[in-house]
Amino acid sequence: MDKLGDYATYISVFEAGSFSVAARRLNVGQPAVSKAIVRLEQQLNTRLLLRSTHGLRPTEAGQQLYLRAKHILHEVAETESAVSGVAEVLTGRLRVASSAVFSRLIELPDLSRFLHDNPELAMDLLLDEGELGLIAEGIDIALRIGDLSDSAFTARKLGSATQRVIGAPAYFARAGMPQMPRELLQHDMVIHHRAGGAEEWLFTHEQQQQQVRLQGRVRVSATECLREMVVAGFGATVACEGLFRSELREGKVVAVLPQWQLPPLALWAVFPSGHFISAKARAFADFIQQLLQRE
Repeated sequence: MDKLGDYATYISVFEAGSFSVAARRLNVGQPAVSKAIVRLEQQLNTRLLLRSTHGLRPTEAGQQLYLRAKHILHEVAETESAVSGVAEVLTGRLRVASSAVFSRLIELPDLSRFLHDNPELAMDLLLDEGELGLIAEGIDIALRIGDLSDSAFTARKLGSATQRVIGAPAYFARAGMPQMPRELLQHDMVIHHRAGGAEEWLFTHEQQQQQVRLQGRVRVSATECLREMVVAGFGATVACEGLFRSELREGKVVAVLPQWQLPPLALWAVFPSGHFISAKARAFADFIQQLLQRE
């Protein structure tokens, strides 16, 4: 490996916390990974990683090298991308992890168009709620919504999603149509419970604000369960508008309190490799960003 390759290997080992996991991610043998780290330690004349029964632990020098090398390799990748231009043919297999909510913001015909435009590219699409080990699973790009819990990865904001109060017409016919956010306290609410998710919402209308902490009768972690309960008329929910895209279009559910605004949810592309962001991952992020801007 060249020196940049050794630095890239070190970053993978640092983030994976394991020589074997980094080797799988880089698709090389573990001995090659170990040799790269030894070369770096010899060249720099310092210990970078300490091995113990609990795994790998970076030294202070190792921590500094990681931060600086990651920045440098990111700049190299940006330069290579700018020089190579947009005519590069995308090949290989792109592994994408997406939260269920984000996946519903992308219509399948659009996703098919990306594959049609890149005939030499294959794709693995893994739906998850942030529980996958991105490095261990060899993920090229993860699509996330809301606050990011792990700052070790490189993230790029792609857009934002609108949150609305949504319910079935039959439910509101039975329970009454809310005119103010605080009236939701008297409604049956289905709460999407997730790590880092809020159960308190700030509604804004012109100069007015109402902060409401909803005590839902039901809290669910699976988005499909949330959708089914709301469509079936069990209660209302506060959710990303895109989660109910087709149901809103067909009139199976309606959005209420239209004059009251909720803070938008940020949509992110997360690149877990930590060093070279592949051309195919970058192209896919560009494609998704264009789709979101079209909405």
